[in-house]
Parts: sequence; structure tokens; C-alpha cells
Amino acid sequence: MKQYITDYILHNVERNPTGITSEAMQKFSLSRPAVLHYVNKAIEEGFLIAEGSTRARHYRLKNLVELRFEIELYPETESAVWQYRVFPHLKLPQNIMAICEHGFTEMLNNAIDHSGDKTAYIYVDQTYAYIEFFIRDRGIGIFQKIQQACGLESPQQALLELSKGKLTTYPAKHAGEGIYFTSRMFDRFVIRSGTLSYHRRREEDSDWLIDVSEHGHRQGTLIYMKISTNAHWKKNDVFEKYQDDDLRFRQTHVPIALAREPGQNLVSRSQAKRILSRFEQFTEVLLDFQDVDEIGQGFADEIFRIFPEAHPNIPLKVINATPEINRMITFVKSNAPIIPPSLKNDS
Repeated sequence: MKQYITDYILHNVERNPTGITSEAMQKFSLSRPAVLHYVNKAIEEGFLIAEGSTRARHYRLKNLVELRFEIELYPETESAVWQYRVFPHLKLPQNIMAICEHGFTEMLNNAIDHSGDKTAYIYVDQTYAYIEFFIRDRGIGIFQKIQQACGLESPQQALLELSKGKLTTYPAKHAGEGIYFTSRMFDRFVIRSGTLSYHRRREEDSDWLIDVSEHGHRQGTLIYMKISTNAHWKKNDVFEKYQDDDLRFRQTHVPIALAREPGQNLVSRSQAKRILSRFEQFTEVLLDFQDVDEIGQGFADEIFRIFPEAHPNIPLKVINATPEINRMITFVKSNAPIIPPSLKNDS
């Protein structure tokens, strides 16, 4: 029980730095002196830092590992960087260590193969409660690279394609699955490049896009990954969720909001066709309408009537849809046009 109380304080202090004492008192029905005993013990053991006066005191986790270094980007060096520059400093449960190795080496390999830069900057911070990685280069930028290689209209369309998985600009060396799987292994995953910032939180199982143009243009690409030190899942849990028995890519989770350019609503067939791009490569598609309030008839018709008619073996599953969106989906499904017999014969 004592270790559980300490664990609770250290894993929740980042969320509630000024009120963690009161929160723990209420949760465990303890007096303030009793909770402060655990807090002070965590400070003495070097896990926690107290700042401010007694009345305005707040707490923060102390870094147990703090790495800052620059590396030259040579082919196939990501494993050596992990083995000799990062791994020896970490103490993590086996399942989390495997996730960190996978994510770090995959993302560093992306910088090596795609950025066009000669160097990258690596930051690693570990506290009692979490470990986080930053990998930054000053190359072409991931969204711009995909936009150019795939002939897309905008960096945001590149992000939409990236979120589906199975997209690569270097098919000889990449299957296009690294970012897709890695972003689902960590508690938090961020890509920042140009004026766009892509975020994914595992707890919410959702993706969202932030236009950060007001903060300036970021040259190159910044990757951020964070995972709790008490995470219970394993690397293979994520692979198994999205692969079938033959290790083929099974499901794609598509955040529909990423298809919406600034100032636009999702109404046109051309927007729908951008979303539908490459769906035939998957055996199941999960359409996530988080942060989308409504859709137009043409948009819905293209996705929920025309595509299923042409691809009956690819199920489309809808989540986080508003009642308005569900009504529109039902409407287009039940209002298929009547085809004259002469046209049926022609086909």
C-alpha cells in the first residue's frame, strides 16, 4: 500500500503540480501530515522536486536521465546510436524498453533516409513516471517531402495520407508502417514540421492537427514520443491489432478532420476522394469523425455509397460521429439512384 501511494503521487504530480497533496489525501483518506510523509520521502530519494513557499508550493518530477547530443546521419546507424548512446542510461520494464527501442530506431531511421540533412539532435529525458524522446533534423521536412513525392496539393494532404499508414517515399527500404505503428505505441506522439503539428494520444485513440503558422515556420522535422513507465501494453499488442494472421496490414484508422483545410467544411466529392485514396490496400477502414460536426451530401455519397458498391469486401466502420453525420450517412445509403434497364444492360 505504501508503494502504491508513492506511485500514485509520482504518476499524477505532472497533471496536478499544486494540488497533488490534497488529491492524495482525498483518494487514500489520509491526513495532510501522512501524505506529506510520502511526498518528502520521494524528494529525499531524488524523484521529486518542491518549489515555492509553503502556501504556493508546487512539485515537479526530477529528471533521472537527461541526454543531449548531436549525431551525424549515416545509413543504418540508428541501432548503434540506441545501443551505445541511449540504452545504457535507461532502466525500464522490458515491455517499455522494447517499445522505446522500436520507436527511437524507426524515427531516427526516417531522419537518416528521408530528411536530406547531415545531422540530428537527440534529447532523452526520463523521470520516475515517464520517458520522452525528441529527434530533430533541419532537412526538407516530412510533410513537404511526402507532398512533393506523391504529387499532393498541400502539406495537410500529406499528413492525411501519412495517418493512414502504408505510405512511403522510399519503397526500396520502407514499408510505410513505421510512423503508423510507433504513434500507437506511445502515450503521446507529435510530428512538427513547417507550420503543421500532428498529435496523437493513445489514451484518446485520436489524431488531431494544429496549424502553428502564427508561431513561425519550423525547418526540418521534430519527432516527440512519450510513454509512462507503468505502461502495461507490449509492442506486439499494437502490431496484432492492425495486422492479420499473415502479418499483412489489416486496419487503418483515418481521422476525417485531417481532410478539412482551414476555413473549409467537408462537403465535396473531391474531399471524399482524397480520404478514400489507397483504401483498397486495407481489409478494414475505421473512419473517425472526432471534431467533425457535419458532412455534405456529395461527400457522404462518395464514401458511403459509391465506394462500398465498388469495394464490397472492404468494410467501413464509423466512430465518433454526431447524430447529424449519422443521419446523412443513412440518407445516402437509402437513396441510391434508380438505374434504367438500358444502362444496366450496357454495363
